[in-house]
Amino acid sequence: MTSFEESETEETVTCLHMTFYHPCQKDKMMFRCLNFHRREQVRADEMAKFGRDSNVCHYNLMDTRVSRIQFSLQFYRRLNSSEFCFEIKNMSKKTKLIVGQTELGYLNKIDLPWKCIICFGDYQILAEVQEGESMDYFETDLRLAEEPIVQERCQPSLPPIPENGISSSLFPSQGNSPMETDENESC
Repeated sequence: MTSFEESETEETVTCLHMTFYHPCQKDKMMFRCLNFHRREQVRADEMAKFGRDSNVCHYNLMDTRVSRIQFSLQFYRRLNSSEFCFEIKNMSKKTKLIVGQTELGYLNKIDLPWKCIICFGDYQILAEVQEGESMDYFETDLRLAEEPIVQERCQPSLPPIPENGISSSLFPSQGNSPMETDENESC
């Protein structure tokens, strides 16, 4: 047997890819303490914390409007499953955390979807989970977006209502004339 045949099978590592964006990132450099384009290992029993307190958070956001601990990510394995997941928890008392379409208040937590957008304040983070097998650690891969991840975070726009207060969508448009039908005629 060759040493290649005797070597152990290499296990894959779960990787959390995160792409960050803030409209003032070039001027305020709030991401200057993040290590972009370099994978970092995080032990499975550690919580990945994001915020402005460098004594507590491994991922520092240099912005006074960010909470000491903004949010945390916990790596775990589902019960009776080999699937690994992340749980995200809002650690900010002042700011809501939006994960996909779910709004989290202080200490609320949910499973992190495999691909989602995390928003708080003007921050936008695209999170994507790449599955792996390692139970000892996971990796983070941070990137910086040049353009907004979400173009507009507002609710879907409603049709404009004219000044008279009556929406034209409630009535047939004036360009269509009514069709006459014979009561005796079958369709």
